[in-house]
Amino acid sequence: MKKLLVLGAGTAGTMVVNRLCHQLNGAEWQATIVDQSETHYYQPGFLFIPFGMYSKEDVIKPRRDFIPPNVELIMSRIEAIDPEHKQVKLANGHLLNYDILVIATGTDIRPEQTPGLKEHEWRQSIHEFYSLDGAVALAKHLRSWKGGRLVFNVVDNPIKCPVAPLEFLMLADWYFTEQGIRDRVDITYATPLPGAFTKPIAAKYLGDILDRKGIKVEPEFLLEHVDPDAKKLVSYDERVVEYDLLVTVPLNMGADAIAASGLGDELNYVPVDKGTFLSTKYADIFALGDAANLPTSKAGAVAHYAVESFAENLCRYVDGLEMTSSFDGHANCFIESGFGKGLLIDFNYDVEPLPGHFPLPGVGPFSLLQETEINHWGKVMFRWMYWNILLKGLELPMPARMSMAGKWHK
Repeated sequence: MKKLLVLGAGTAGTMVVNRLCHQLNGAEWQATIVDQSETHYYQPGFLFIPFGMYSKEDVIKPRRDFIPPNVELIMSRIEAIDPEHKQVKLANGHLLNYDILVIATGTDIRPEQTPGLKEHEWRQSIHEFYSLDGAVALAKHLRSWKGGRLVFNVVDNPIKCPVAPLEFLMLADWYFTEQGIRDRVDITYATPLPGAFTKPIAAKYLGDILDRKGIKVEPEFLLEHVDPDAKKLVSYDERVVEYDLLVTVPLNMGADAIAASGLGDELNYVPVDKGTFLSTKYADIFALGDAANLPTSKAGAVAHYAVESFAENLCRYVDGLEMTSSFDGHANCFIESGFGKGLLIDFNYDVEPLPGHFPLPGVGPFSLLQETEINHWGKVMFRWMYWNILLKGLELPMPARMSMAGKWHK
């Protein structure tokens, strides 16, 4: 019997085994998935915890609830991958053989990589919300914070969910307004980007919204170190931004096992063909989701569309046929803008976010690059879709490839 081994039971890995357990011949293939945690996290929900909109219980479920019964789930830390012998070494010393390996080990924050960030002021005047513990700690801090200089900083890109910093800023504006202290809070966004977002059209729309909300942007701010005692950010070009409360997105990096195996780039992401996810270095190794060095967003929506393309290709690949489905980098993201409204962006490798309607031309019901209440409710509804549809590998009535229908060309 041939062996399909999936490393990581997060969003991408869980969707892979759910899709493939229906498509690969069960008499010929045995699927195994490995992860070190029993808990599955709804990571987009971390954003809402600091503002009291979600609790810890809203974003966690047992990982085993989403793994098909015919797929073996092994709970262990992954130590290294040996592509030459087609084996994976676990922390307990056990070796797992594979015929096809899918790396879906994700990405995580590394605050220790930035001088001064994770020192005595960590979780005191310096916070993050990209981990569950961090989001909960920030929620507690905000409940008693009386105002001052709030600085939001992204250390470097790529990061998980690149629109999350913008959402945090706009939700913070709403939160402090509701608390009656917005006039006592100065909000600054110190970003390594030249503007509010990576794509020009969306950056203008989003930058205008930040400007209307009185949120200052410090562009092209490449953080060199934090002075936690003086409460200062210092960039490589020696600019200084002072804060009373720093909310940071630390450097994001892939799993240590990728580095230990010599499979990754300088940030431990696996180089792959951007259309098929096949390793550029080894046959029979694929990387999906945040673990891959794809030139697109590290977000659940990307993983969903990517898995659709990948599942079709893998069935051809194992039969020795040419992979004919090519992933186009399709991504869409709801962006919370506060006060019960939100935006939606839809884009791919070649087409930046454009205004229009989604998914139906002229009908929507969602509007692209426009603040609406229905977009906010789309964001809220996504949590139910994530647990009940996406993770289980069920198909949505939308094509994986991005459509230009309904978009207003610029």
